[in-house]
Amino acid sequence: MDLRIRQLHVLTQPDIEGLCDVLMDCVQGGASVSFMNPMTRAKATSFWQSVAASVAREQRLLFTAEEPTGAIVGTVQIVFAEPENQPHRADVAKMLVHRRWRKQGIGARLLAAAEAEALRYGKRLLVLDTVTGAEGERLYARLGWQRCGEIPNYAYWPDGGLCSTTVFYKFTAPA
Repeated sequence: MDLRIRQLHVLTQPDIEGLCDVLMDCVQGGASVSFMNPMTRAKATSFWQSVAASVAREQRLLFTAEEPTGAIVGTVQIVFAEPENQPHRADVAKMLVHRRWRKQGIGARLLAAAEAEALRYGKRLLVLDTVTGAEGERLYARLGWQRCGEIPNYAYWPDGGLCSTTVFYKFTAPA
């Protein structure tokens, strides 16, 4: 598979459009990733514009998986912890892979790039949550993430109904 993993430092309009396509596909496919249906392009664009501003302020790292044509098929973010007493940790957020591209190792490649760059920024502890029982949970466990536990009724599915989340952590380097 000839995909490129790229870290974005500035988001162009085509980047935002491609990221919108991935986010909308995931939500329309039932992913509980902070959005409810109907998932509109306006909601997705607003979200990615706020992410672009956060990337520009160096509050987060953003990675994409791209086809040779440049089309974005997946993404993940590292969000730096805000508290003064947590300079060593960050959160993994919005790990998204377009449904047509799942089960091809893209999530693992995105996560490896994100983990390596987080470590370069001194982030030795990463934390994330994912829908309990979903593909993401199996991916994180397979890649060495440690399961902390499950929080019931944590969020809503895009079409309604509560779902649980599972919390994971991973050390990128010894403390």
